[in-house]
Amino acid sequence: MTSIEGSGPAAAASALPIRIGAATGGDSWETAGAWACFVYALIFFAFAALCGFQLHGVVARLLRVAHEHSGIRLFLYPSLLWMAMGLALLALRTAIWIAYRPRPAVQPEMAPVLSVIIPAYNEGTMVSHAIESVARANYPHDRLQILVIDDGSTDDTWSHISRAAARHPSMVTPLRHDRNQGKRAALALGFANARGEVFVTLDSDSVIEPHALLALAGPFADPRIGAVAGKVLVYNRDAGLIPQMLHVRYILAFDMLRSVESVYRNVYCCPGALTAYRAAAVRPLLDRWRNQRFLGRRCTFGEDRAMTNYLLEAGYDTVYQRSAVVHTVVPTRWVKMCKMMLRWERSGVREDLRFARIVWRRPWRSRSIALFDRFVINVRHPVYYASLGIVAILAAEHPSMLVRFLTTMGFVALFNTLYFLRSERSLNFLYGVLYAYVSAFTMFWIYPYAVLTVRARSWLTR
Repeated sequence: MTSIEGSGPAAAASALPIRIGAATGGDSWETAGAWACFVYALIFFAFAALCGFQLHGVVARLLRVAHEHSGIRLFLYPSLLWMAMGLALLALRTAIWIAYRPRPAVQPEMAPVLSVIIPAYNEGTMVSHAIESVARANYPHDRLQILVIDDGSTDDTWSHISRAAARHPSMVTPLRHDRNQGKRAALALGFANARGEVFVTLDSDSVIEPHALLALAGPFADPRIGAVAGKVLVYNRDAGLIPQMLHVRYILAFDMLRSVESVYRNVYCCPGALTAYRAAAVRPLLDRWRNQRFLGRRCTFGEDRAMTNYLLEAGYDTVYQRSAVVHTVVPTRWVKMCKMMLRWERSGVREDLRFARIVWRRPWRSRSIALFDRFVINVRHPVYYASLGIVAILAAEHPSMLVRFLTTMGFVALFNTLYFLRSERSLNFLYGVLYAYVSAFTMFWIYPYAVLTVRARSWLTR
């Protein structure tokens, strides 16, 4: 909702060019299809190489060391078991990712009435770009409502919203809180005033591509679908090293992981940056969502994942639409990035606990894959910290272990970033390798701190 860097950097980011579509978007279908097949083949052979490297270069070495240091066996063997499960999950995800296909967009003449809700707080000029991207989208204007909520801003955000409403009086409805009440309250005000059959949430530091709204509305032809997640790309990716790294991370998180989750109709988090909701599914949940509490305290962030869980609990499916693209501003400084990640991890801890109860209500295929996926992903935390401890102990006697550890980390990161090439044909995937090292050595503290402070309510990046 808010600019990561405040109104100044948001205004600067608004001057940056938007890269519309993936790098392969201008290719012919045949060329793009050939490139995708090449990427799939590359991943297949790299996966075989990764398994061989792990087995002969890592596991064999660790087993030899374990015979010399019996004290580490208690931690080593569970780590090796998790490594095997992780490779199995990666193989499963890859197969499902290849099978994913975006759903057809709705035809303009069949488009439902759609309400786009844009909450804003101290966003400055960036909110104008968000509104204009919606107003100029390829969607029938007589079936498009844009609700923009100023959540008690103390800068000139309201003046930008008012001018946009004057430019598009038939589409834009400005709403305002007298004081800041938080993103969830701003969205709730928007939901209460929305008249559409489909609600779309869009962050005020984000802009959509012209085809995004038609693409988002398409999957609702299936009555079982309650929410559709859009594809989030980085708006200010040329603003520094951190946005470049996050650009790779976002593509891996959306175009890989959410594609996988979409196939078994269980996208865990439909992001606030761009998500469409079935209005009839959301309306009965609004009171519970608006007043959600966790460990006795009202929840103030993580509203997107919370709503996703409420919809899954109500029996609806959640999917991902690769063709619905939004570009969002990300942090340009390490401190801001860590605060963003901390907020995400806190809500992730809370909503993972909720999902552990909800998952048993899901259809058996979705439930089986989700249980395996969530187990492996959540067990990675104790395994990772145990591995750091083992490496620290062994490095004193076997300095080569530290080199092997760093080499393995780089090799695994390089493999993971190959999925990026499906969306963008460039060497920028190497920023993903750099992010892996930055994350491992400068953000390792975020998850345990998030667990210890899970009841915190601060947004952090405002």
